[in-house]
This record gives sequence, structure tokens and C-alpha cells, in this order.
Amino acid sequence: MIGIIGIVLAIIFLMIGSYKGLSALPLTLLASLIVIVTNVMNLWESLATLYMNGYVGTYLNYFLIFCCSSLYAHVMTESGSTLSIAYQLLGWFGKKRVILASIIIVAILTYGGVSLFVVMFAVGPILYTMFQEADLPRHLIAAVLFAGSCTFTMTCLPGSPQLTNIIPSQYLGTPLTAAPVFGCIAAVALFLMDYAYCEYCARKARKNGEHWSFQKNFDASKYQTGDRSTLPGAFQAFLPMVLLILFIFIGGKFISNSAMLSVSAMLLGTLSCYLLNLKRFMNMDIRKILASLNNGITSIGSLAAVCGFGAVVQGSAAYGRIVENVTSWQMSPYMLAVVATAVLAAVAGSSSGGARLMLSSMSEYFLSTGADMQIMHRLISIAAGSLDSMPHATGIFLFNDYLGTTHKEIYWHCFWTALVPPAIIALVGAMIFTVIA
Repeated sequence: MIGIIGIVLAIIFLMIGSYKGLSALPLTLLASLIVIVTNVMNLWESLATLYMNGYVGTYLNYFLIFCCSSLYAHVMTESGSTLSIAYQLLGWFGKKRVILASIIIVAILTYGGVSLFVVMFAVGPILYTMFQEADLPRHLIAAVLFAGSCTFTMTCLPGSPQLTNIIPSQYLGTPLTAAPVFGCIAAVALFLMDYAYCEYCARKARKNGEHWSFQKNFDASKYQTGDRSTLPGAFQAFLPMVLLILFIFIGGKFISNSAMLSVSAMLLGTLSCYLLNLKRFMNMDIRKILASLNNGITSIGSLAAVCGFGAVVQGSAAYGRIVENVTSWQMSPYMLAVVATAVLAAVAGSSSGGARLMLSSMSEYFLSTGADMQIMHRLISIAAGSLDSMPHATGIFLFNDYLGTTHKEIYWHCFWTALVPPAIIALVGAMIFTVIA
């Protein structure tokens, strides 16, 4: 029991510390110590093996993805393509609908297969320009990123290539398009709730006199232009992004390794942008362009630290007891799937991790209940994308590093877009299908 209390205290410590602005590395090391002491784990082995395996493993899994994504973002920015795309979207939607346009472009990319960790680099420069033109505060970019990437495109829409939608298929034998009608209804509901919240925040920011500002020591020159005629045309600007999405969508049928797929897509997008704007790049120092790879390395640190903490938690005896207790609760199959998945996702700080843990223990039981496995698939996917958005979630640290924001500035955006709406949809859906069944 003390071990379980220790894990809870460590997560609370992470929440409070991150909200107070402490950086990820010391915060996760101290939280890991709480888990180690309360679970009577070997100090050196827990830090040198468990924590470091999680830390180094993150670099192993995401190093090339982050570096190539950073290179793609830099080339798109240097070419003027991000400015061109931003101004084109502003022309189509207008400054008053920047929130809507932003959510849509993020959603298109993530539904096309671009992961949460990559979409930030792909659309970040575009959103900077759009929010600058609309004079909205920078922290609101986090709100549209959460709304467009962590909710309806990740868990609800049929056929989503995101991992949280793939894992239930692996255990339940269901297609990625499972429960299409329920999935679409849930997606519309999530979109409307998130869009309403983001618009509310935008109105509140204007009322409170908040304005756009770049972070300190930031080169803002690439996000401004005095002569738009010098920018690439719309076709020329959008084409690299379109090719990137098409490659992920089509290449996913032939390339099973998601990391390889993402890296290849980013390199294709980078190369196509470079060739389409060759005249502009001919006068640039190639060393400065390639130096942008370093930006990807610095972005992985916070993510790696949080994953290191997660590895320590999962290596504790108390963690196994939590999984055993949660999966033994007596509820209807639909409600049990939702609650167990959400709780384990909260502990793991990961939607895919929570879904995998729950299904590895309970998939056979669910298959034996006679419940509709397609509905079960969709409910598990949505539930996994709810309580995974606690303050210690990896994506929040990542967005803070990129945007130059703090937990205090952006966490409530995460809470009201990526935690509360999915939790409501999952619980209401479970109750409805329980009654119907």
C-alpha cells in the first residue's frame, strides 16, 4: 500500500513542480526518488538502469524523428513557405477565424498520419504567423495543438493511423474503422467542445488585453515580411506538406515501422521544399540549414526525462498491483474498459501505454463477454486519450519547450480540450451502450 501511495505522491509532486515551472530533468529525478524510496527499490539500479533505459530509449526511438522534423520546419520557414501558407489560410478564413483554421490544419495533418511529436514542428511556424496577424497570445497555440492533435483525430475518427487507434485492433481483432457511426458522432462532439473552448479563450484574451509576443531571444524576422510578392505561390508552398501527408498515408500500407515512415516523410517534405525553392536556397549557407538538426536534439530532453520517470514507475512492484487491482474491478464490460484504460493511461502518462497495459491484461476477458468489439475498440481508444493528459504528460513538456511557455500558461488548455471532453464522451458512451446491451 505504501508503494502505491508513493506513486500517487510522485505524480502529485510532478504536477505541482511542473505547474511551478521546474524543468523536467530535476523534477522527474526527484519524483523517481519518491517512487524508489516508498517501494524499497535499489537506488542505483533504479536510476542507472530503469530511469536511464527510459531516458536513453526515448532518444533511440525519437532522435531521427525530431531532428528531421526540425530540419523540415527550418527549410519550410527559410523558403517563405510557412508565411505563404499562413497568409493563404488567413485569406480563406479571415483573422476572426484563426482558431478554426488552426484546428483544421492540425487535424488534417494528424489524421493524415503525422504524429503529435511531429505536427508541432510541421505547423508551428505557420501558427506563429497566423496568431501574430490575429494578435492572439502565444499560449493559445497550445490550445489549438491539443484540440487538433490529441482528441478527435487521434481516437475517434474511423481509420485514424495514430497508435491509440491501432492498439485496440491488435488485441481485439477489430478494423481501424471500428464503430464508424459512433466514432464520427464522438468526433463531432469533441470538435465542437474543443472549438467552443478555444474561441472562448480567444475572446477572453482580447477582453483582458493580451497580445501576441515572441519568446525571448527569438529570431522573429522569418515570421514577418514587408513584401508578400516575394513569397512562394500557394501551390509551391503547400506542395511539400501535401507530399508529406500523401507519403505517410500511402507509405503506411508498405512501411510498418512508424519511425521510419515519419522520418522518410519529413525528408521528402524537406527535399521537395528545397528543390521547389532552389533559387532562394542557392544564396544560403548550407551549414546553417543543416545546423537546424540540432534544434531537434534539444527538444527531446524533456520528453526523455518524463519517459525515464515512467520507466521507474513501471519497474516498481506497486505498479503491478495497480494494474492488477484496476483490471479486477466489477463493472459492465464497456464501463470497465473505459475506467481501467483511463486510470492506467493517467499513471503511465501515455494514451497508448494505458491502452496497451489494459488490453494485455483484459483483452481475452472482453472477447469472452459477447460485447460488441468494435464499440469496445472505440471506447478504449477515446478513454485512453482522456486521463493521459495529466500535468505529467509528455506532450505538455514538449509544447512548453517549443513555445517557450510554462505549465501554468498552457495546462488548463490541455485539461479543457484533451482531458475533460474525451472523458465525458467515453463515460457517456459506456453508459449508453451498457443500457442498450
